[in-house]
This record gives sequence, C-alpha cells and structure tokens, in this order.
Amino acid sequence: MAAADADEKYELITRRLQEVLGGESIKAILNEGRSPKCYWGTAPTGRPHIGYFVALTKIADFLRAGVEVKILLADVHAFLDNLKAPLDLVAHRTKYYKFLLLAVFQSLGIPTSKLTFVEGSSYQLTRDYNLDSYRLSAIVTEHDAKKAGAEVVKQVESPLLSGLLYPGLQALDEQYLGVDFQFGGVDQRKIFTFAELYLPRLGYAKRAHLMNTMVPGLSGGKMSASDPNSKIDFLDTPSTIRKKIKSAFCEEGNVADNGVLSFVQAVLIPISQLRLERLQGKTGVDSEEGQNATGEQTPFTVEGAPEGSVFSIFRKEDYGGSLHYKTYDDLKNDFAEKKVHPKDLKTAVAEAIVKLLEPIQKAFEESEEWKTIEQLAYPDPNAKPEKKKKKEKVYHPPPPGKGKNAKAGEGEDGGEVVEAAVEVAKSEGS
Repeated sequence: MAAADADEKYELITRRLQEVLGGESIKAILNEGRSPKCYWGTAPTGRPHIGYFVALTKIADFLRAGVEVKILLADVHAFLDNLKAPLDLVAHRTKYYKFLLLAVFQSLGIPTSKLTFVEGSSYQLTRDYNLDSYRLSAIVTEHDAKKAGAEVVKQVESPLLSGLLYPGLQALDEQYLGVDFQFGGVDQRKIFTFAELYLPRLGYAKRAHLMNTMVPGLSGGKMSASDPNSKIDFLDTPSTIRKKIKSAFCEEGNVADNGVLSFVQAVLIPISQLRLERLQGKTGVDSEEGQNATGEQTPFTVEGAPEGSVFSIFRKEDYGGSLHYKTYDDLKNDFAEKKVHPKDLKTAVAEAIVKLLEPIQKAFEESEEWKTIEQLAYPDPNAKPEKKKKKEKVYHPPPPGKGKNAKAGEGEDGGEVVEAAVEVAKSEGS
C-alpha cells in the first residue's frame, strides 16, 4: 500500500478521537497493506440511547477505512455488571441491540461487509477462556482490579466479586476476538491500560487503544440509560424528543458540560461531514454498498447555507437571519460569546435529531420481528399481570337414581331409603 494511502486511512481511523494509545502499531499494519482488526463492546442492559451515535459515527470511519470491525454484544458482562439484567432478558436485549445497530449503519449508508456481531457467551464460557481468567486472577491484585473498573463498573457500598472480574474479562476479549485494537470511550482508559499491562504477562500481545470523548447527558453529567431525563431513546416520538431537548441543560454562554452543544460536535457535525463526503464519492472501501443509505442524506443545514456548511441554526430575518457553520469551533465561539441563543440552538438540534431517527424508526415499524423482540427485551414494568381464568365447571349428570332430584323408587333400594326417612320424621314429630 502506498504511504499516502496508509496515512489517509490512519487519519480517517483516528480523527476526532480524544486519545490514541499505541497508534504506531496501527500505522505499521496499514503500511504492510493489511486491514486492521478492532472491536467495540457494549453490554446489552438498558435501552440504547442516541449517545450511542458517538461511538457508531466513529465506527463508521473505521469501516470506511477498511478496518474489520467486531461489535461484541457482551451478554456475560451485562449479567456480571451488578446484576443489571437477568440472563433471560439479556438474551432478548442482545437481539434488540443487533437490530438497532444494523438499522443505524444502514441509515448512515455505512458499508457493513467488514462488520460482524459476536455474542460474548459464544467464547467466554469455553475452557481456554476460563483457564485464562483463572490465570489472571492469580496475578492481578484486588487493588488493580478495582481501580481498573472504577469508571465503568457501578460502585456500591458492598461491591460484588463480579465487578472485580469485569476488567480482566474485557482484557481477555482482545485476545479471543483476535483484534489489533480496542475502541471505547475515554471512561474505559483504566481498563485499557490494565489490558496493556496484564495481557503480555499471560504471553499475549499488547493491543492499541482508541478513545472517544465522553458526551454529557441532557441534564448534565454522564448520559445514562438508567436516567430517562439525561438521554433520548432511539424510538422516542418527535414530540418527546422536542420536549426533552427543550428541558435540557443549556445555559447561555456556557460551553462546559453542555450536552446539547456536545451532541452537535460529536454526532451531528460528523454525520454532516459524512454526507458531504458521500456527495464527493468518498463512501469507503465498498462504494456501491456505501450508497445504499436510507432516509434523508443532506447535511444538517437549512436553505441558503454556503457550500461546505455542516450545521445551521434557523432564525427569522427579524432576529438577524439564519446562522451557518463550517466548523464546530465557530459554533462554540458564537455560543460562548452569546451570539447564539440556547432556544435557537435547541430548536435546531431537536429538528436534526428527529430527522436523524426517522429512517431507524421506520425500519422498526416495518419489522414485526423487531417489534416482538422489543416487547420481550423491555417489558412494561407497570403492566398488570394477566388474571388467571377460572376453570369452567363442567356439569356431569348423576347416574340414574342419584342426586337431589332423584325420584323415590328409582335405582337400587331407592324406595326403601325414602320409606325409612319418612318413618324417622314421624317419630321425631311425635
């Protein structure tokens, strides 16, 4: 592979990342003409929210650069993470995640010929994996295990042993998935450095690690699936989306911990850039597959936006007219200087999210199988259990001469019984 081509792919793989550990190993693979292999893992616990777009738009860059991507649906990890979900629900949620992630990539027009899904339980229950887990347990201190999982494993007063196993299992995944690098949020950094330290001690290769920045939730702090006010579900209605964005924390002039502004930076502008690149014919390793995008494929701009604009904020002429941006920094500076009002920014972001989710929600509505899986994966917690139907009594007529309506003289000894009853009644009345 030509050096220029390798450099171009490396730029695509690493752009917009917060941190890269071991980037030289990825460069070496590209210079050899090989396709790097990576994995990104997600534990199918809560309902996935639009914060997932942050990772998925970056994975889109990997796929376009020819990287072989494995998405680990970490069902065993989901169960271990403080018992967030029982195993029967995890199985349904794993299927739900797969439906959703494929719909997202299709909506973005991302080639998926080099994308595979792997369920953790397909190899994490094998003899070799478990032996390696025991080997790790023999050399990892409790301090290191707890420190490694501090940012991702739920911290409770009486931590479970499963939380200490979590970082080691994630490290072993790199070996058993056969990848060159692992990708995740910067909150995974301690687990990544844990893997770099301990995998070589088991005789395995040290991998590279690529990290995205973390995007704040709508109410400030981390975007969490367990906090419905901090995130927007992929299936939320347009009215719900607008309502959540309207109530989001977005203080005028404040560019720190601003979930609305950060979402523009991490998701909307990268997708606009992706769409502009598609218009230029830059769709990735499989140009034909990359053209099969669903839904609207124009940048998040309004009519009259200058060429190269990636985000617009509509405003009436009475208020100065619409604003158009070619870079995030320009938008950030205008917001910091209070040239952009939070209400106008929120309106633009809400409408962009509604358009972004339209093709995904359409795919959901057209798939009976996906809708069935959704109900099984996330049953309504307020649904009343169905009342058990009472068994219907079946009338069985008594044999002849039996029962309350039997006539005297019918059946064996029937007449004698009646006569005896009459005699008793007479004696009691005298």
